[in-house]
Amino acid sequence: MTKPKRSARNICKRSAHQNFKLIEIEEQKKLTLTGLKQFYVDIQEDMKLKNLVSLLMDVQYNQAFIFVKKVERAKKLHQLLEKMKLQVLTIHRQMTQERRIEQYKSFKEGAKRILVTTNLMARGIDINKVNLVINFDCPAGSDDYLHRVGRAGRFNTPGIAVTFVTTEEDKKVLKEIQDRFEVKITEFPKNIEEAKLL
Repeated sequence: MTKPKRSARNICKRSAHQNFKLIEIEEQKKLTLTGLKQFYVDIQEDMKLKNLVSLLMDVQYNQAFIFVKKVERAKKLHQLLEKMKLQVLTIHRQMTQERRIEQYKSFKEGAKRILVTTNLMARGIDINKVNLVINFDCPAGSDDYLHRVGRAGRFNTPGIAVTFVTTEEDKKVLKEIQDRFEVKITEFPKNIEEAKLL
């Protein structure tokens, strides 16, 4: 005979004082990242690098995270940006822990302005100079998006998040993000100077 499933509420009722109070927390619906402006760029895959470089040249920023899906993409993008004489570091899971820490410290201290990474650096990283996040590859879902863009605009400072959208799947993810968090992600402005991004 199987035992009936016991809910957390029933367990609390049995073990708590008779006058206990039940507090229920609803799932967060709104994306509350104060000061973060969120944009998307509808783009073909072969135009991503050109548009990325334009963003890095035209948008005023202190430091930037660039998120990609795969380690090999991170390595390749690092090489290409380095060839263009941009100040770039990379962190991914194929590096030793020591090397990752070294790269992280270097970025945090402001030695370089750009960090190319995978979702490995999407959570729990607080660097107050970061005010630009670029999703070179669209995240797989709304949770990944939230953690990635949350790297910018922290400490009550303004920030920008830009997501490259290339496939129908990317468009579905973008819609999921906007529906879940009740946030409007607008198309990146054609005229950056007039947009007053930061």
